[in-house]
Amino acid sequence: MVDDYSVLGFETRAIHAGQKPDPRTGAVIVPIYQTSTYAQDGVGGTREGDYEYSRTANPTRSALEEALASLEGGRHALAFASGMAASDVVLRSTLRPGDHLVLGNDAYGGTFRLIDKVLSLWGVEHTVADLADLDEVRAAIRPETKLIWCESPTNPMLGIADIAALAGVAHDAGARLVVDNTFATPYLQNPLSLGADVVLHSTTKYLGGHSDVVGGAVVTDEDELREQLFYLRNAAGAVPGPFDAWLTLRGIKTLALRMERHSDNAELIVQALVKHPKVAKVYYPGLPEHPGHETAAKQMSRFGGMVSFSHADGEEAALEVASRTKLFILAESLGGIESLIEHPGKMTHASTAGSTLQVPADLLRLSVGIEDGRDLVADLLAALG
Repeated sequence: MVDDYSVLGFETRAIHAGQKPDPRTGAVIVPIYQTSTYAQDGVGGTREGDYEYSRTANPTRSALEEALASLEGGRHALAFASGMAASDVVLRSTLRPGDHLVLGNDAYGGTFRLIDKVLSLWGVEHTVADLADLDEVRAAIRPETKLIWCESPTNPMLGIADIAALAGVAHDAGARLVVDNTFATPYLQNPLSLGADVVLHSTTKYLGGHSDVVGGAVVTDEDELREQLFYLRNAAGAVPGPFDAWLTLRGIKTLALRMERHSDNAELIVQALVKHPKVAKVYYPGLPEHPGHETAAKQMSRFGGMVSFSHADGEEAALEVASRTKLFILAESLGGIESLIEHPGKMTHASTAGSTLQVPADLLRLSVGIEDGRDLVADLLAALG
């Protein structure tokens, strides 16, 4: 078997990293170790130094973590029960009362809620800034700033931040850069190679890829930070079960193939939307007129499967479109093989209402699946009328 997976291509690592055949039975798929505890070799004699209780470690989860680290090009990965659990552990491991972070002005509503409504009670302050404007980011930084929290592309406006430049700004200020890489996935973008300190995923989305599992992950090269994250995850208990880890492992095996099809279909849909009279604006970093297009082309291999657009006739018309689609399912979440449509202002980003992160009322967000792209275009055009 290969000992150094780092020399292999992405598709090969997605199938083999952390997933050697079972040494006892030869099973080519990682077993589901559906156990809560492990027999010890004497008092304190844990198997392989890790396995004593499945909140602390589980072999199926360990395989997933090795695979995730390989795909992101990092030394350490930790899997969590959800993307929000991963975010919570990163925030509480790196921040203390009195600390400050800079948050992008187009962040996922759940992240904003966690920071604005929960971390604020703990004495952590934040400033919202346009992360594409480095001068605005520098102006937002304080002496007590410990983190810059970035999404690129952002959710739901598909904004782009220059990760390498942002990492430089963070490090000049003695802060860490956290990049939520959920939209891009490690197939399209590797923030650690661009200077980020922490990469975060909702593995519920593209990594799992089949809308049948909830999970999260954190990847970092920092040994000490890994220990802090591991300690808090174990102490607080937000771990995925072995079956959830197994489902996510199954999903990442086809990530490369799926991301190519997601991107192909998204490009077809964008071509149709930009020409439609009922569409006021299309948000997609693959468009040459997108303000972050050049940066996205520099740091991403393709532009992904997420598309947002504004309806020319306003909120009610946008809601009508969301109710008319047949193949695009009206639902929250994203990154599955099936196409989804949602109204961020009333759904995933309702918690941002009244804040500087409030999204436009006429905005619809599409998670473009892997169906026949022609069918998806026809479905949207019929709904737009």
